[in-house]
This record gives sequence, structure tokens and C-alpha cells, in this order.
Amino acid sequence: MTETTDQPGISAAIIVANGRVLMIKRRVKEGELSWQFPAGGIEHGESPEEAAVRETLEETGLTVEAVKLLGERVHPKTGRSMSYTACSLIEGVAIVGDTEEIAEVEWVSHGEIPERVPYGLFEPVQEYLDGILVS
Repeated sequence: MTETTDQPGISAAIIVANGRVLMIKRRVKEGELSWQFPAGGIEHGESPEEAAVRETLEETGLTVEAVKLLGERVHPKTGRSMSYTACSLIEGVAIVGDTEEIAEVEWVSHGEIPERVPYGLFEPVQEYLDGILVS
């Protein structure tokens, strides 16, 4: 595969179960990002929703189903094109699926999100979580 100057878009999965949202801690920070949602590059021919489902399985061992695309943006901290997809949990127990890339996985309560992401979430993601999570 040849290198291009265009980086692939990144797709993130927003997974809520039992009143908590799944977050992962990367071993290597991307800019100021440390805690984030399961995410990874969108492969050729793949939709953002398909990428969110695939990346979740690879990174956490969870089988999820894409529910709806919450929004897209250029991430202000990384400059990468981002897509955010709400997903529902089908089965599995969250594990660190990629030990080279991920340090921890954690189900986080609504009130704990600002501790993990002090600069705030993308507005459509925050609105979705505000509506589905109980503090």
C-alpha cells in the first residue's frame, strides 16, 4: 500500500449499556487524547458505521450494532476527519483486545466523562449521551 498525504477518516463507536458509556485509554496519546471511544480508520469501501462496528470488535471484543450516525467533523485536537456512530451492545464482555494500542477499557458514568475528556465532547455526542445516560 502506498502512502498518501490524505489520512483515512476515523470512525468512533458510542456504546451505552447499563447506564454507562464504553471508553478506552490508548497507550500512546494522539495529541491531548488519552481516553476516547473505540475508534479507528475507515477502510476502503467501508461506511463509518461499518468501521465503528469492526473497530469495537477489534479493540474491545464486543459485538455491537450501529444504530445511527451522530455526526461528523474535523477533530479540533488532531485535525483528523471523524465520524461518530451510536451503537447498541449485542454481546460480549469488554476486554483490551489490542494490547499494543490500548491500556484500559472502562464503562464510564455520565458524571465521569469530564474527568476522562476535560476539553469536552463533540456536541452531537454530548447531546446523545445527555439524553441516554443518567448522572
